[in-house]
Amino acid sequence: MNAPTSPHLLQALGQGIGQRVQRKEDQRLLLGRGQYVGDIRMPDMLDVAFVRAPLAHARINGIAKPAGYEAMVYTMADLVGAQPILAASALPGFKRSVQWPLAQDKVRHVGELVAACVAPTRARAEDIAAQVEVDYAELPVLADMHAAMAAPTRLHEDWADNVFAETNVDRRVAESTAPAHTVRRQLRTSRQCMAPLEGRAVLCWWDHRMDQLVMYSAAQLPHINRTGLAECLGLDQGQVRVVSPDVGGGFGYKGILLPEEICCAWLARHLGRPVRWLEDRREQLSANANCREHAYDIAVTVEPDGRLVGIECDAVVDSGAYSSYPFSACLEAAQVGSILPGPYQMDWFRCRTRSAATNKPPILPYRGVARTGVCFALELMLDAAARDLGIEPHALRARSLVPASAMPYTNITNKLFDSGDYQAAMDRAVAALDWDAWRTRQRAAHAQAGTRRIGLGLAVFCEQGAHGTSVYHGWGIPMVPGYEQCAARFTPDGVLELRLGAHSHGQGMETSMAQVAHTVLGIPIAQVRLVHGDTAQSPYSTGTWGSRCAVMSGGAVGTAAKALAERMRAMAAVLLEAPAETLRLEGGSFRTADGASALTLAEIARTWYRAPQKIPPGIDPGGLETVVGYKTQPDTGTFSYACHACAVEVDTATGQVRLLDYAICEDGGVLLNPLIVEGQLIGGLAQGIGTALYEEMPFDAEGQPLASTLADYILPGAGEMPPLKVLHMETPSPHTLFGQKGIGEGGAIAPPAAIINAVNDALFALGAELTECPASPERVLAALAAAGAKA
Repeated sequence: MNAPTSPHLLQALGQGIGQRVQRKEDQRLLLGRGQYVGDIRMPDMLDVAFVRAPLAHARINGIAKPAGYEAMVYTMADLVGAQPILAASALPGFKRSVQWPLAQDKVRHVGELVAACVAPTRARAEDIAAQVEVDYAELPVLADMHAAMAAPTRLHEDWADNVFAETNVDRRVAESTAPAHTVRRQLRTSRQCMAPLEGRAVLCWWDHRMDQLVMYSAAQLPHINRTGLAECLGLDQGQVRVVSPDVGGGFGYKGILLPEEICCAWLARHLGRPVRWLEDRREQLSANANCREHAYDIAVTVEPDGRLVGIECDAVVDSGAYSSYPFSACLEAAQVGSILPGPYQMDWFRCRTRSAATNKPPILPYRGVARTGVCFALELMLDAAARDLGIEPHALRARSLVPASAMPYTNITNKLFDSGDYQAAMDRAVAALDWDAWRTRQRAAHAQAGTRRIGLGLAVFCEQGAHGTSVYHGWGIPMVPGYEQCAARFTPDGVLELRLGAHSHGQGMETSMAQVAHTVLGIPIAQVRLVHGDTAQSPYSTGTWGSRCAVMSGGAVGTAAKALAERMRAMAAVLLEAPAETLRLEGGSFRTADGASALTLAEIARTWYRAPQKIPPGIDPGGLETVVGYKTQPDTGTFSYACHACAVEVDTATGQVRLLDYAICEDGGVLLNPLIVEGQLIGGLAQGIGTALYEEMPFDAEGQPLASTLADYILPGAGEMPPLKVLHMETPSPHTLFGQKGIGEGGAIAPPAAIINAVNDALFALGAELTECPASPERVLAALAAAGAKA
C-alpha cells in the first residue's frame, strides 16, 4: 500500500501537484496550431467514401459496381485476407458476434459498411458510392430490446436467442425485521450519440522502408487499436504503427477498433497509396456507435425512517448489433450488476442483467459508462421513497450512506471504497444550493396560480476510477489493463521527456504530468515534455478511459521521476564529493547539507552525456533513461464521489424545463490540478445536462435513426448551463502514489438523476412523474396528461 504524500506539502510546491497551473497545451490549441488527422495531407492520397446500408436488417443478394469504376469500388470479397472484428467477453455464456469490415451476406443495422469507394477527393468518392447498386432482401427488424429478447428472428443465426449474455447477483449481508416500504418503477435512459467536436478520422499508408503500416487515427487507445488491427490484417504488431495526434474529444466514442480503420489500412497496403477517411456528422449520428440505452425494472425497500434495506433489479441494456473491440457488448450490463448499490449500505441486493442484441449500431461506454444509468435508476427510486415517506430526500439518504468512520469499506458487491465522507459532501452541496431557501421560494410559487413550478433534486454517487487488472478481468472484457508504464529520460540540456502510452483528448495531461514531475524533481514544468499517442515511441498501454490517467499515468510518472532522482543523486554525490544520503533535492538541484554547494539536474545531465569521464564506473550504466511500471495495490480502483443538487423550473403549459441553480461538491482525493478538474467537471456537467434534457437518438420500428442531423439531435449550449457552484473536498486515497483519485467522468454521472428528481419534485403535487430521460417537453406534457387522466 502506498502512503500518499501530504496535500499540504504538495500545495507548497509552486508548480507542483495541487496548484492551479494554466494548461501548457492551450496556447497552441487556441491559436489553431493543433494537429488533427484532418490537418494531415500526404502526396498521392486517396479519400474513401463508404456505401452504407439503408436497411436495419437484410440479406445481401448482390452488389453491382458502376461500369468504368470497378477498380475504385471494394466489397468484402475484394478484401482478401482481412478478418472480422471479434470482441468476445469471458463472461459465462457470452455469445460471440462476427463483424466483418464490410458486410458479408447480411447487414444488421442502418449505416453498416457495405462497400468502400476510393478517389482523389471525397466528393468524387461519394459520387461513385452513389452509383453502387446493392440488392437487399429485407428481414424482420428487431428495434426494441425487450421485443428482441422474445423474438423468433435471430440477429446472429447461430445464437439460441438475441442476448449477448446474462449476469445475476444475489447478496445478503443482514436480516431486517423492521416494518418496510417497497417502491417499484420501470425506468429508462434513452439511446444517445456521442458528439465530440472532431469525428473519427483515419489516414493510412505503407512505409516500405520500415515494412510497416502507419495509421493516423483519432483514437483513445493507440496500442489497443494496433493489436486489433494486426489481428484483423494478419500482420505482426511490429508491422503496425498507430499515431493518434491531437484528438478533439473522445468520451469513449474513440475507444474502439473501427471497421473503417481496417478498410483504410487494407486499401493503403493494397493500393500502395495513402488512404484517408474523415467521418462526417451524418455518419457519426446515424451510422456509428451509440450509448446509454438502459431499462430498469427496479424496486427499493426502505424502513419508515428511510433506511435502505434492499434493492431488487432486472436491467436490460440495448447493446446493438455487434460486440465492439475491445470493451465487448457486456461491459455496461456487467457493471450494472456490480455498481448499482452506489455509496449506500443495505441488507440485501439482487440484480439480473441482460445485454440484448438489436438492429442498431453497437453500444459503447460513454463518459460515466454504466454509472450514469445506475445513478439515474437508484437515485430516482430514493427520491420516490422519500416522497412516499414524506421526508426530505437528503434526510433519507443520510440514513444509508457509508459513514466516513467505516472507511475503507467493502460494500455489498465487494467494492472497496478507499476513503471519503459521503455525508459531508451531500451536506455541503445541499447547503451551497441553499436548499431551505429554495423550499421557501417553491412554496410561494406554488401558492400562486400559474404554470411555472419549482422543484429541487439531488443525486449522490461514487465513481470507481483507475480500475485495475482484477476488476476488468472480473467483468470479462477482452482487454485487461496491467501495469501502466512511463519511459522517462533527461536530454543533454536537462529537459525531461516523459513517454506514456495513455493519450490525452482534452484532459490536460501535458500539464498535469509535468506537475507530477515537478513535485518530485523540482524542475520547471516548461522543461518537461510529454510524448504520447504514438505506439512507436511510447510504452504499451491500454489507453485513456475509465478515469485512470491521473492515478495510473500520474503514478507511473511519479515513480519514474523518483527512479531518475536516485540515479542522479548517486552522480551528484560523486560530483559534489558528498555522501549521497546527505544531499537534498530542492528546486531542481541537489544541495549539500550545509547548502554551500549545489548542482542542478541540468548540469548533471550535461555531465552524463557530454563529460562522462567525470562519472566513475560504479554508477548505474542505465544513466538518465528509465522505464518503470506502476500499479496501485490493491488494484480495485479509487472511488471519487460527489453530490449534485439543483433547482429547476417546469412550465406545465409548454413542458419546458429550465435550470435555475446548481451545486456540486466533489472529492477527487488530492487534485493534481484543481483548474483542470473544474474544467472536467463543467464539461461533464454539460454532457449530463444533455442526457437529462435534450439528447436522444430515437429509432422507428424499422430500425431507422430519426435524428441524423444536429437540427434533430439537440445538444446543450452555453445558454443551457445554469448558475454553478463547485466545492472541493480532498480525502486522499491510501492506495495511490499521491492520494489522487480518478475523477474525469464524474461531472456527467449525476445530472440526469438530480435534474429528473427536481422535475418530479416540481410535478409531485400534480400527480405527475417522469420515469425516462431526457425530460423533453413532450415527456413532461405526457406525464401531466397521464396524471390528469388518472385524477
